[in-house]
Amino acid sequence: MPSALPDGDPAPPDGALPPEALAGAGRTAFGAYVHIPFCTTRCGYCDFNTYTAEELGSGMSRGTYADAVLAEIRLAARVLGAATQPISTIFFGGGTPTLLPADHLGLIVRELRDSFGLAPDAEITTEANPETITPGYLERLRTAGFTRISIGMQSAAPKVLEVLDRRHRPGRPEEAVAEAHAAGFEHVNLDLIYGSPLETDADWQSSLDAAITAGPDHVSAYALVVEQGTALARQVASGVVPPPDDDVLADRYVMADETLAAAGYEWYEVSNWAISDAGRCRHNELYWSGANWWGFGPGAHSHMGSPTGGVRWWNVKHPARYATMLDSGLSPAAGRERLDEKARFTERVMLAVRMRAGLPLDELPETALRAVRQLAGWGLVDAYQVDDGRVVLTQRGRLLADAVVRELLG
Repeated sequence: MPSALPDGDPAPPDGALPPEALAGAGRTAFGAYVHIPFCTTRCGYCDFNTYTAEELGSGMSRGTYADAVLAEIRLAARVLGAATQPISTIFFGGGTPTLLPADHLGLIVRELRDSFGLAPDAEITTEANPETITPGYLERLRTAGFTRISIGMQSAAPKVLEVLDRRHRPGRPEEAVAEAHAAGFEHVNLDLIYGSPLETDADWQSSLDAAITAGPDHVSAYALVVEQGTALARQVASGVVPPPDDDVLADRYVMADETLAAAGYEWYEVSNWAISDAGRCRHNELYWSGANWWGFGPGAHSHMGSPTGGVRWWNVKHPARYATMLDSGLSPAAGRERLDEKARFTERVMLAVRMRAGLPLDELPETALRAVRQLAGWGLVDAYQVDDGRVVLTQRGRLLADAVVRELLG
């Protein structure tokens, strides 16, 4: 959950949504994102909306945070009424959700179930730092209904973990995967970051090998991005560490794709690989397919709409202000933007081409179809998939996904 909020129009104090945002909501998958904005320490590369105990100030604590989220869930239930389907996915992100007691996370799940209903096969995920979970904690998560856990590994190399300000010891994420499996989690993800200062090809290969050996059914691998305002950005600006190199990042991505493919993981989105369809993160697929979700918590973003229009909104950033607004009976939304048909189409192209399923050609105008043929000639789009009626990126195309999107949008 990035710390910077976009500009937008004012949001109504009661949280009411425009009619076009609710039109057809009962025919569209509906998910819930829950932002937990707490961290023990701040990682040098992170610009998410998170707070250490020292940064939090008065008016909010970990112990009372769940109460504020419950209040927003009740507000959402009043706004949406019976407009949506039962929740199909819940995702707890952060920050570090597992800094809260497992019982508090379970309380939020129960409130979502009671307010909206849960689909029979609902996916319920939490992110976790490996040093914040124990076998007992994982068992309590399973008892609370969680079906999936995403563990932040980042790297197996001690020097890379140090540069990233990660506090877990090398080897602990792999142990956490085993503990999650023992607790009954069938679906486990490991998050990796490549391109960190001081990381070598050998370091990255050892991280990939360690992740695969741990046996998760899903791996995410993201290029390091130096975000403005972070400690890492200041180190890069002062010359203490070098910035990520684009050619190195491309090489590391190819290493990840080929190593994971050889181990049986198939890419289904540019930065995500799974052993099987069941191992995919259905919550993220909900985002990428343009479905609906309500984001609970400070700084969280939400979306409700249809192919022809809708609305996106975002909450105030600070946890204390978030709680105060809800205590006063007000929506914590800081702003919103109405999405017209053109905006929805742009987002559809940007997201669909990043997925292995691709973008159907019949959703594109004639001008874009000419671009598709050129992209296939450049080797960025799979020509065989074009013949089958879809735009699907090649490996090289995945490295240049943003350029492909620009060509398609003209």
